Amino acid sequence: MDFYQIEWKHSAQKELRKLPAEMIQKIMEAVDALSENSFPPGCRKLAGSDQTWRIRIGNYRVIYNVFSATLVIEIVRVAHRKDAYRN
Repeated sequence: MDFYQIEWKHSAQKELRKLPAEMIQKIMEAVDALSENSFPPGCRKLAGSDQTWRIRIGNYRVIYNVFSATLVIEIVRVAHRKDAYRN
């Protein structure tokens, strides 16, 4: 089985640093698991895009793009559920 490379957008890294420490650890574990399984149970495809997905970690959402041709997952956003889908 092939493993995906995880890449973080700079804005997603900034959002992650602002979260409580216990949530950062849970989110990092979930993101690391994406390298083995890019579509874990409970992930949902976002409407309007062919490659954008999200996973839930408590009240937080990790929004990511999957590029299957190059085996790359790009973390786009890490935010509370009330803010995750706003531009």
